[in-house]
Amino acid sequence: MASHYQEEQRKKGLNLIKDKNPVFYDGRGGAIYKKTERDFVLTDFNKNLFHPIKDDAINYFAENGISWWGGKKPTGHILSSQIACVNHLFPLRHGKDATLSLANNISNDFIDVLPIITDDFDPAYIQFEAVSYIDNLNEKTSRRGSNCTSIDALIHAVHKDGKTWLIPIEWKYTEHYGNLNKAKEGCKANPEKCKGKERQRRYTDLINGSKQLKSENHYCYYFEPFYQLMRQTLWTEQLIKNRQNERLKASDYLHVHIIPSENLDLLNKQYKCSNKDMETTWREHLQNQSKYVIISPEKFLDGINKKTYEELIKYLTIRYW
Repeated sequence: MASHYQEEQRKKGLNLIKDKNPVFYDGRGGAIYKKTERDFVLTDFNKNLFHPIKDDAINYFAENGISWWGGKKPTGHILSSQIACVNHLFPLRHGKDATLSLANNISNDFIDVLPIITDDFDPAYIQFEAVSYIDNLNEKTSRRGSNCTSIDALIHAVHKDGKTWLIPIEWKYTEHYGNLNKAKEGCKANPEKCKGKERQRRYTDLINGSKQLKSENHYCYYFEPFYQLMRQTLWTEQLIKNRQNERLKASDYLHVHIIPSENLDLLNKQYKCSNKDMETTWREHLQNQSKYVIISPEKFLDGINKKTYEELIKYLTIRYW
């Protein structure tokens, strides 16, 4: 399925590589991806990361047992949303003021941010590929970044009401989706023992018991991107509900969806499950609209100190914005 925005970003990245723009550190395309040489996949994955954080980010993922998208190392794919998330947020994770500004760019109700103690190695104010300590979603595993519900980035904030809040962040870049019904996946061959049935067994009761998700119609919950958003909502609700048994404690949350405003193939598509655009579809499934926010990457970072993060802002502007 063709995506206008994805092709625009691919061409932009390829031109930056061809022109030897510093954002790719003289990196070259042509690595093997899906068994084929691709000009938009860097031969040296290190060149895909903002260099001031490159070594620290790779070490953080390794020491905390986090999987990179597609394997044990960062991908060289220049359109990776995981790489985009790390490039945007990893340079800020030790900055308390910067992280608090992120929180207050989406809701001006937070007075503090806390180190996330569930990073056993190098805890800071932003965590990547967050998972719960116990398996609240019946997924049978809690490996960060692989085979379970992981949160792209997480902030632990103090609200002005004195309570601690989770701010789970879902990061999108050039993603766009087809019409696969994940509730039926694999079920033609074996109707009772298939991925689709297993997914419904995991999540149906949790959806019905959710205070945020409407339970009258589950249909859209099994189409992307709503399948991800459904699981992230349940993940956050269940972590809060079971906080006595969790290492990370919180009383409330705000779900943040980072999407470039130009990615109309994601935002404006008329989704099969609803015949409506993405935001309208998802909001029709939510009880409390204030708990879900869509914001573009550049607006999300708008409040950080421009002098302190001058090099980062220049890098992100050229490469992504």
